Amino acid sequence: MSYCLGIKTSDGIVLASDSRTSAGADQVNTCQKMHSFVIPGERVLVAVTTGNLSLSQSVFTLLRQDFDQGRGLAAAPTFYDAVREVGEKIRRVAELDQEALEKAKLRFNVHFILGGQIKGSEPELYLIYPVGNPIRSTPDSPFLQIGESKYGKPILDRGISYETTPIEQAAKYALLSLDSTMRSNATVGPPVDLMLYRNDTLEVTHRRRFQGHDSDWMELHMRWEQALRKAIHELPEVNYDGPAVSRNL
Repeated sequence: MSYCLGIKTSDGIVLASDSRTSAGADQVNTCQKMHSFVIPGERVLVAVTTGNLSLSQSVFTLLRQDFDQGRGLAAAPTFYDAVREVGEKIRRVAELDQEALEKAKLRFNVHFILGGQIKGSEPELYLIYPVGNPIRSTPDSPFLQIGESKYGKPILDRGISYETTPIEQAAKYALLSLDSTMRSNATVGPPVDLMLYRNDTLEVTHRRRFQGHDSDWMELHMRWEQALRKAIHELPEVNYDGPAVSRNL
């Protein structure tokens, strides 16, 4: 399993991903799950992925081949067309591999989040399912998650607002969401890739990879735990003099 997420705010998009892959308890490796397709000044498309590594690598190979030849993501006139291009490549890989996977009792499991902007249109953030169909983030649902999402969702629910969360804070929420997930689930692990895209810049200027021993990552982890403990100490004491509880409960 793995965990990736995207956040869209009024001033930009944040994407983050872990890098752990596993095929059993004794086959744990790392592999980058964030890939960029950029034509500076014209388009920025950044994708993160979870699921079967062989499937996602096949999809990215097809996307990159077309992009390098000026097709596909390099030529999509709108961001929705770019999303559909990713979906088409997922379906193409399904035609090649799904039958064999199912015979081996394996699911065709691959999810993508695609975020960015094409010149002349608004920034967008989409989740693309294994059958190639997409959903779009909205101001009411400003973040999207794929993979092992349950441990990192509560902090996003409490903190992310499309209108009021600055993109710099959204990046911190993304990192803390990944940190919370890694603390509770061993199938999600470093390095952590982070990308921050500001509206209308049409280039990637803020990208960082955090190794597990990275001093900035360790400080974020430590200070967040300290802040949580401090907040608990400052909460009012539990009042046990409320209404009586039935002994039958």
